Amino acid sequence: MPVDAAQALAAEPRTGTVTWTAKDVQLYHLGIGAGVPATDPGELRYTLESRLHVLPSFATVAGSGPPGVISGLSLPGIDVDLAHVLHGGQALTVHRPLPARGRATVADRIAAVYDKGTAAVLVLRTEAADADGPLWSGETRIYVRGEGGWGGDRGPSARHDEPAGPPDLTAERPVREDQALLYRLSGDLNPLHADPGFAARAGFDRPILHGLCTYGMALKAVVDTLLGGDVTRVRSYDARFAGVVHPGETLRIRMWRRPGAVRVGVTVVERGDAPVLAGTVAARP
Repeated sequence: MPVDAAQALAAEPRTGTVTWTAKDVQLYHLGIGAGVPATDPGELRYTLESRLHVLPSFATVAGSGPPGVISGLSLPGIDVDLAHVLHGGQALTVHRPLPARGRATVADRIAAVYDKGTAAVLVLRTEAADADGPLWSGETRIYVRGEGGWGGDRGPSARHDEPAGPPDLTAERPVREDQALLYRLSGDLNPLHADPGFAARAGFDRPILHGLCTYGMALKAVVDTLLGGDVTRVRSYDARFAGVVHPGETLRIRMWRRPGAVRVGVTVVERGDAPVLAGTVAARP
């Protein structure tokens, strides 16, 4: 079986060192749509090195190494075709504000393997720390089509209903035609997001946007609106990837204020509000 759950769970964590500079942070911010309008003071917080604030979701690409999905597929016990893989969800906790320049030790391990019958779900846990202590923790949920059915634990099956009542704020954010090409320069070179032939082999009629790009765009919208532009007001951020986004489409981001958190729902305007992010929560200190 290409997914050997016992071997994957028994493997020691893989550790490495990542470094990043202000240029890496700026490139990530541009990749999720920052800088429009270019001279807006709120946008300059993301694009100008002299006043740079780091959006917490930058942790998902810090160091420009293999992104969580591809990193998880190279761990012991995992040998699957990348064309059968989808990013199912992402959770992130930042233990303190991320610096614009940094060096951290990162440890990755497979924390759970679930058997969904027609697919396997891998849960990749990541811990990062620098000289001052823990910096961030992450959980990447990787969906591998065709790799289930061995009789293993099915894992949790939580509902992801949107909050009742109208949202406190709705924002729309356009996705540029070249958004995926720009975002992939932060490290996720999966050809699904650039190569039409590979996208067709994976079952899509054209390349799709990275789920983590949508994830970052939604968080930026929350920070820029309900959190007054203050990136330090986000302590954790969790989302399930419920559908795909194509470059050139428009995201509709609905936000509900809740005690200590903002609940978020993201859909695509041009496809009748087709859901793309569900169960999304940005928690505040």
